[in-house]
Amino acid sequence: MTEDRSVLSREAREPDDQLQYGDYPEQVVDVWHAKEHRPTIVFIHGGFWRPEYDRTHARPLGEALADEGWSVASIEYRREPGHPDRTAEDVRDALDRLPDLMDLQAGFVLTGHSAGGHLALWAAATFNPVRLRGIVALAPVADLLMADQLGLDKTAVQDFIGGGVRNDLDPTHLPAPIMPVAIVHGTADQRVPIGVSESYVTAHPTARLVRVEGIGHYELIDPLSDAWPHVTAEITRFAGWAQE
Repeated sequence: MTEDRSVLSREAREPDDQLQYGDYPEQVVDVWHAKEHRPTIVFIHGGFWRPEYDRTHARPLGEALADEGWSVASIEYRREPGHPDRTAEDVRDALDRLPDLMDLQAGFVLTGHSAGGHLALWAAATFNPVRLRGIVALAPVADLLMADQLGLDKTAVQDFIGGGVRNDLDPTHLPAPIMPVAIVHGTADQRVPIGVSESYVTAHPTARLVRVEGIGHYELIDPLSDAWPHVTAEITRFAGWAQE
């Protein structure tokens, strides 16, 4: 089976706004506005923390969620191999600054895909962002040690952390987040095997794991895929809003 990567290069509507949360060019947030007053979806993109993968590949997701009535804030961050603390610092700073940059009075659901799912779980475990309702991690690299042992994307974990072990950046080896966590993972994922999420749930049994049969890695961020209703269902559950 070959992973369907079509969503990565699909055309999508440009964001409505771009917010700056720091001085570096990468410290920006793409925003799509929605008319309904609901919790915002704050999204962290994946790409194994590598500089060649930025937030633009997640624009179909941002457009689709906005069309379904959610405001979306898609965070960009520095991706510098061997400097993981810069990446983590950017995610923390973005989440700290967002309430001053946009309306988050209704709260937000923190969502991330792949490496972005790792960063979402890390953020929720290490500090408690204001107005956070819950975390929906999509095929996250939730166990760095296991991901390293599996050689995901060759040497992605070692390239990210710069060698050695960083349990302080590893969601499986950190305390469970205070807020509720849901993980959505496809059983046919060849990029981040579902066993990585199962390891996280074993360590943190309060987390909910949604197994989506026959679904690969990129389909979870593809609004045209069969996996999409599973993603929006978990977001809706944490947002406290029921679809009509």
